Amino acid sequence: MSKNAKIAAGGVAVGIILLFWLPWWAALLIVLGVPAAAYLTLDPSQRRRLRRVTRKELGR
Repeated sequence: MSKNAKIAAGGVAVGIILLFWLPWWAALLIVLGVPAAAYLTLDPSQRRRLRRVTRKELGR
């Protein structure tokens, strides 16, 4: 299993645990808020690089 697949599987597992442990709206805020907050902490140059790499990989 690749590194990205492990991260995705871990995220899904955490999301499912949060859905049982917290109200659904709180779990949704956490699942959507953490990646959004991480993206907003990047420099503008890092955001450009991330968008460029993502687009290149989508074209494959």
